[in-house]
Formats: sequence, C-alpha cells, structure tokens
Amino acid sequence: MSRPLQVLKAHVSSPKAWIMIGVTVAGVVILTEAHRRRRRPGSKASKEDFGAFLMRFELLPSPQPPPPALKQPLAGLTFAIKDIFEVKGYVTGYGNPDWERTHEAAGKTAVVVTALLKNGAKCVGKTVMDELAFGMTGENIHHGTPINPQMPSHIPGGSSGGSAVAVAAELVDFALGTDTVGCVRIPASFCGIIGYRPSHGAVSTIGVLPNSQSLDTVGWFARDPSILHRVGHILLQLNTVEPRRPRRLVFADDLFELSKVPKHKSLYVVSKAAEKLSGYQPPKHINFGQHIASNVPSLKVFCGQSTNLQNGISTLKALSSAMLSLQRCEFKTNHEEWVKSVKPRLGPRTANCVLTAVNTSFENIKTLYKVRGEMRAALQNLLKDDGILIIPTVADPPLPTNLKKRSSAEFFDRALALISISSMSGCCQVSIPLGKHDGCPISVSFISYHGGDKFLLDSVLDMYSSLQEQVTVASSSLPFADTNGNLDASELLKEKGNAAYKGCQWNKAVTYYSEAIKLHGTNATYYCNRAAAYLQLGCFQQAEEDCTKAISLDKKNVKAYLRRGTARESLIRNKEALQDFTHALVLEPQNKDAGRAEKRLRLKRRNKKRTMLYVEGRFCHWSKT
Repeated sequence: MSRPLQVLKAHVSSPKAWIMIGVTVAGVVILTEAHRRRRRPGSKASKEDFGAFLMRFELLPSPQPPPPALKQPLAGLTFAIKDIFEVKGYVTGYGNPDWERTHEAAGKTAVVVTALLKNGAKCVGKTVMDELAFGMTGENIHHGTPINPQMPSHIPGGSSGGSAVAVAAELVDFALGTDTVGCVRIPASFCGIIGYRPSHGAVSTIGVLPNSQSLDTVGWFARDPSILHRVGHILLQLNTVEPRRPRRLVFADDLFELSKVPKHKSLYVVSKAAEKLSGYQPPKHINFGQHIASNVPSLKVFCGQSTNLQNGISTLKALSSAMLSLQRCEFKTNHEEWVKSVKPRLGPRTANCVLTAVNTSFENIKTLYKVRGEMRAALQNLLKDDGILIIPTVADPPLPTNLKKRSSAEFFDRALALISISSMSGCCQVSIPLGKHDGCPISVSFISYHGGDKFLLDSVLDMYSSLQEQVTVASSSLPFADTNGNLDASELLKEKGNAAYKGCQWNKAVTYYSEAIKLHGTNATYYCNRAAAYLQLGCFQQAEEDCTKAISLDKKNVKAYLRRGTARESLIRNKEALQDFTHALVLEPQNKDAGRAEKRLRLKRRNKKRTMLYVEGRFCHWSKT
C-alpha cells in the first residue's frame, strides 16, 4: 500500500481529517466552476447575465460583529468588479487574453475591494472591460460586448461597460470600475444609471492595474443614490457629519449646445429641481469654453494654427488632445516593454491606441502637466467650495453595436471634449440619469472642486428625488407653438435686429429676430439672420436649427447652408458641414466663403484618413513581425 493511502487509512476515523478532505474537495469544485464560467475568447454575450460577467466567484464579507455593535454599512449588498482589480489567487486579465497568459495570479486583493468586504458587501465576480482600459464603447473582441439593458442593440459604453451593465440589469447592487478618460461616466450615461468619478487621488489605486496614473481613478456605479452615497463614504473614508453649506449651480450653456437632447429635458430639469429645494442660490450661466481659454494659457500649444481660442468648443478640443497625449505618454511608460515583447492580439481600435502610445514622444510632457495644474486652478476659481458645474455627460446617444462602417470619429471628438474637463482637472464628477429622449437614455453631470467629494455626494442625495420628479414633468410637456402676425411689424423688427447685429449686440439681435418670427414664422430670412446672431454667441445648436428651418422654407438659401455648415463644424460634425458647404457651392459656384470652407474640410478629412491608414499599416506590420 502506498504511503499516502496508509496515512489516509490511519486517520480516516478522525473528524478533523474528514473536514480537511471536505474543504479540499469544495475548493476544487469552486475553482472548477469558476474556470467553467469564465467566458471563452470570442464567445457571444450570455443572455442570462447580459454578458456582463467575465468570471463568477464569491468573496464573502467580514463577519457581522455581535450586538450592541452597529450593523455594517454595506451589509446585504452585492457588488462586481472590473477585470482590472487584483484579487488574491486570481490572474487579473486586463481585458486581454495575452495579458492574462503572461502574468501570474495576484498575491493580494486590491485595497478598495478589501475595504468593501470589511464593511459587509459581498463580491460576486469580475466583469468584462475594454482591452487594457482603452476604449469608450464596451466592445471586446475576445470576451464579447455586454448587452446594454436600456438599448440591447447599442453599445454599453466603456471601458467599465461590464460593471455598468451588471448594475443596470440589477444583477448587483453596485459595481466598481475605473475612470481614466470617461470609462465610468460614459457607460453610466448609456446604461441609464448613476456613475461616480472621485477626485483624482482620493481613492486608493493600490492593486489596480494602471493605464495613466495622472488620469486614473477608481469609480463606482449604482441605481440608488443612497447606495452610491454609502459606498462613497467607505471608499473615500469620509466623515459622516459636516455642516450644510449653500449650493450654487453653474450651467455651462455652451456645452449644452453640443448635446442633441432638448434643453427642457436636461438643463431646465436641473434648474426646476433646484428651485424647489432650500439652500440653493440662483443659478449662474457661463460660457465654459471661454473661461478655460482665459485661464489655461498652456492649451495654446495644442491648438491648430487656425483655431480661435475664444471659440469655447475649440478650446475643449485642444484640452481633449492634451488629455490623450498625457494618457499615451504614461501608458507607454507603464507598458511599452510588455507590448513590444509579447506583441498581443488586440482589437483594431485598441491596436490603434496602443500603437500610437508606443510611438509617442515625451517632448510636451512638462506642458501636459502644466495644463493639468492650470485646469485644476481654473475649476477651483470658478466653483470655489460651494459651486457645482452642470454639463451634459455625453453629447450623443450610444452607437449601434457591430457597426462595421460607422462614422464615429466625430462621436468620439464630442465625447472627449466633455470628458476632458474632469479628467484633466482631477475634479470629482457624477453622471445622473434623466429619463429618455427618442428611446435613448439621457443624463447630466455635476462637477465639484477637487476634494469636494462629500459635498458632491450629499448634493446628489439631496437633489435626486426632485430631479426625477422634473423628468416626469418634462416628458409630458409639449413644445410651444409659433403665432402669425403683421408683416410690416415683422419687417421693422428685422431691421432693428440687423442694426443690433451690426453694433455687435447679438443678444438684442436675437430678441428682435425672435419677435419677427413670432409675427411671421414663414420668412426664411428671419431664421437665417437669427442663426448668424446665434453663431456669434456660440449657440451652435440653435443656429443649426434656425438654418434648417430657413432651408425648409427656401431650398436655395445659400447663406442658410453656409451658416448651418459653420454651426455643424463647430459642433464637430464635419461630414455634415462638408455637405452643406458643397451644396452652397452647387447653388452659387463663385461663392468664395463656401469654396474655402469646402477645401478646408476636404483637406482635414483627407489628412485624417491618411493618419488612420498609416497607423493601421504600422499595426499590420507590427503584428506580422
């Protein structure tokens, strides 16, 4: 008889031996089940869990202390974690099989996961993420795309899309993600839940794989604001009592111009909700882009030669360019050696990001850090310790999944322009759902100063019920109807509007043109003139709407096409802008403004295509080698 069998026979009657055998067998069963439930590369999302989970397991919370001790603050709650958090005994996959294959199991569990377990919550598994935390769509060629419960045929957003879907599908009470360039805020908006990005450095990132340390934060999702609040108190280690301060809302009017959602369903919902609550000062309206242009001078390095920094949207495009440059530099520092030695198999979009990062230079690195410092100071100067900046979380609805020939470059440009504000300032931001528009989830974001996390979390808890009440009111409201009036009076108002416009009194010009439209709403010139005034004010969405109305009334209105093209270009919708300028040229071939604009946009699109072909070519060459 073999030695192991002799030992087993000698101790088989011992109860301790049977307990050890049972524990060993149970451990094998758990590991086998975890391995079985791990999704195979390339497999489709499971309908059972909406494709949110990469791996199911249980990390049990610390035991509840006996009375008279208070109940643990997160007792009874379940949560999931993105596949970027380390768990002792498990290999962290980072969204890519080659990363998982070339790394060992973690020796320790991430600090934030341990903190949640100690406070009574139970972890039930790891969720799907975009590869290497690059990406805003939630799509993963290896593990599939989690199914957005709000819009099953559309992307959930990324890179923390699996965690967002797990919460939105009510599979867990809350979930952890990371936010570098919108990786929590975007999926929260697309999935119709609350998503929180804390102040940079406020939550521990020990045990979290890095993408870009200057931008990385640990964020979380919830459906219930009280759960969001409780989780925040644990992760941020906040004091439970703090004197209540008055709140001052600051609306970034120019940023709402980027959004396709009507203002009565977003900006006005927040305004009305605050009116019904005590302790809120009258709101302030600003052109946020111009505030940044005036207070972040280092951004000039990232603006094109033809860019006017006083155009707020152009300023934010420059800010997003700086953000991506910083991300690439730090990703290169963190992972260049692994990328070059392993040559991992990556999805096309991730491959482009990684290749660009690996080939980036560090020549502007000092300027990038300077922009970050100036941004934080600019937000602190604007918000102080009682202000909350209100902006749209994203500008567009989620893209359809598996759309091979998607015109998405402008979608990402608009999203990054909004996302860059908190990422580059390090300020805390929360995305709050506001119902739906045309079947798509919509949201707004609240941003507070760096370190103002408790103030922001308390504000969400304070306002959430009132916001949802106003969402219901807005959903049932009807648009106002125009009235017809006297033609002579409308012409007089138009002339007054023209005079105000020439005197650079654009707000007054808008008022006169609006009164003329009320009296005679079928005159294309009135709409076209008001669009010109809106362009001067930076109200690009209103300008586009007025030009569209003018074109519907007069198909040969060249000025309307030119002004609509200008508005669309300012809204980073270059393809549509090019169509407008081209149409203006067809109607009036000798129009120099239309010719210059068309030539400029065609050159811009051609250069972008060449850049993409170069990057893809480099990637193909790199993959073959």
